[in-house]
Amino acid sequence: MTSEKSQEVFVYLQLPQSQEVVTVGKLAWRPLPFDRGLGEFVYGRKYLERAAKERLPSLDPLALPLEARRFAFDKLGGLPSVIRDASPDYWGRLVIARQHRGSALTEIDYLLGSPEDRAGALSFGLSPTPPAPVRQFNRTVHLEELLAEAWRLQNEPDYVPSDRHLAAQVDGALRPGTSMGGARPKVVVEDDEGLWLAKFPAKNDMLNYPRVEHGTLLLAQAAGLATPVSRLVSVAGSDLLLVKRFDRRPVAGGYQRAMMASGLTILGAEESREASTLADGSSLWSYPVLVSRLALWSSDPTADAHELFRRMAFNTMVTNDDDHPRNHAVVNWGSGWRLSPAYDLVPTNRVAQDERFLSLDVGMQGRVASRTNLLSRCELFRLSQDQARAMLTSMESVVRRWQVYFAKAGVSDADLAQLAGAFLYPGYSRDVAS
Repeated sequence: MTSEKSQEVFVYLQLPQSQEVVTVGKLAWRPLPFDRGLGEFVYGRKYLERAAKERLPSLDPLALPLEARRFAFDKLGGLPSVIRDASPDYWGRLVIARQHRGSALTEIDYLLGSPEDRAGALSFGLSPTPPAPVRQFNRTVHLEELLAEAWRLQNEPDYVPSDRHLAAQVDGALRPGTSMGGARPKVVVEDDEGLWLAKFPAKNDMLNYPRVEHGTLLLAQAAGLATPVSRLVSVAGSDLLLVKRFDRRPVAGGYQRAMMASGLTILGAEESREASTLADGSSLWSYPVLVSRLALWSSDPTADAHELFRRMAFNTMVTNDDDHPRNHAVVNWGSGWRLSPAYDLVPTNRVAQDERFLSLDVGMQGRVASRTNLLSRCELFRLSQDQARAMLTSMESVVRRWQVYFAKAGVSDADLAQLAGAFLYPGYSRDVAS
């Protein structure tokens, strides 16, 4: 799986509300100097012909409209952003790299090496004909074995995971790592209710993050956010968090898959804030920009704008400053793109009491996490000042009772004490008239 030459990969799509997988197009890739790449995507003729009759979806309504031409990409390693969304996250890449130690892997190698339970509805291969869909997954009864594999992978630098276990099932979805899920160890498991993302403790954790994240999801739901179903399980003395896959629906004989695109794709941004800075000094890493671009995707832009405002406000109130663009996504079940449920919500107790910052710009004061900044651009979220204030006041009343929801998640007193300063820190309302 090493290559300094050009590579080609076929792109497959499981059609919305169906189990049919079709070849949607082909991606050609070649390396450029300085670890860069150039990719060219072209839709397949058969797909375009069928799309004209059945109104099949484009992969990206803005960057990849349904047209018979070549689309060139030199950012994100030479991958179209929506295809990069389906590539493994940090954790998935670690596993694949361990399997191919000594090999210089390209972005195409990572696409081909990632499991078929990746986020969204895309898959990849070397044949013009899509492979049979994957229908077998690790069961929840295998969690102890999978946890042991995860610990070995983190603690033994020379350990290579077996094909039978973690290596075949690593996923970062719902950060959508797959593709969207961060650096923490995780695998996809199945039970009678469907597919879950099992999130394991990580090496050097200072808190019981499975319980903390579960508590945060309970709090977010109470505050009015759309969240995935989650539950805690105890395996071999460790707590694990199971998060229900919101891009999969169980049906007879398998699963339907939702198309998915990250906030990074919607923004047309780069992986870092610095690389996403425009000539005027503004950044694409911005909630106001995201809500404006979201209107070009969403089939219900007003509802999604309100939901995004709640999410931005919640992140501000709980100091979730890991709210980077890949921790936002849209999904499409066949009736249009909609903002996905919120995921990867974890509070952080920063030292600063006067001013804290999110990853994305909030309003007129940039990334400052404050009530005043939240209200400063609320009209872009299709909210009047009165509507936005009422929404914030209602959410604040819930967040003040955060310990109730974290207690439901079984968060220890010691962890509660460590997190106490994360919620509605003094600087959040410092500019608000009493």
